[in-house]
Amino acid sequence: MVTTRRAALTSAAQEYLLAFRSHGDEAGVTPSLIAKDLAVSKQAAAEMFRRLADDRLIAPCSGHARLWRLTASGESAADAVFRRHALLEWLLTSVIGMPWAAADVEARRLHAAISPEFETRLDDLIGHPQTCPHGNPIDRATESRRPKGEPLAALEAGEAATIYRVTEAAEADAALLSYLEARGLVPGAKITVLSRSASLDSLTLDGPIGRASLGLRPAGLVHVLRGSADAALFHQIPLRR
Repeated sequence: MVTTRRAALTSAAQEYLLAFRSHGDEAGVTPSLIAKDLAVSKQAAAEMFRRLADDRLIAPCSGHARLWRLTASGESAADAVFRRHALLEWLLTSVIGMPWAAADVEARRLHAAISPEFETRLDDLIGHPQTCPHGNPIDRATESRRPKGEPLAALEAGEAATIYRVTEAAEADAALLSYLEARGLVPGAKITVLSRSASLDSLTLDGPIGRASLGLRPAGLVHVLRGSADAALFHQIPLRR
């Protein structure tokens, strides 16, 4: 019987599952794409794909031999990795005070090592969040219950919106994460599009910390809800005495 228990997954395998999860909206991924994401050789990625396939965590896409997808077991395992990663990010950013980009790196060092008991206690401490600090659903079941949002890049000049989530694809860009955090463009922040430039391929926004500019490509990785949004969608760490 194939097992997907945490003990059976190496730290490297967990990183691959997270990388697959970050491309969840795509029809499939190639070893070359994941190799680029993780800064490893194509040969190393191909070998890990073989191991994950042997464990029935990934499978070839129907009709596309070069494209691979997570299986149901793979999605469950990837959710479990992402959940631990998200809980650690909440701890590192909201309790310890680390910046987003540094917290992401630190969480990657830690998420394969924490025990189930630590995970449960951390979940209690953080207040059982439905998302990571960047607004991404903590698992696929949660994602199905939440609004979809739409890319910030879809907005026109004069439109107002609320930052909803900084997608997992954006999380892979440390410079973008740092810029968004520095300009206060975080989940729950209210923004207005001041201008949209076709020639410069960019948006200018009015946000919590004044003006900010984003290229349309990175703006496409940030999702918003038009107008105001329900505050309950944005997790707050519970106050403790």
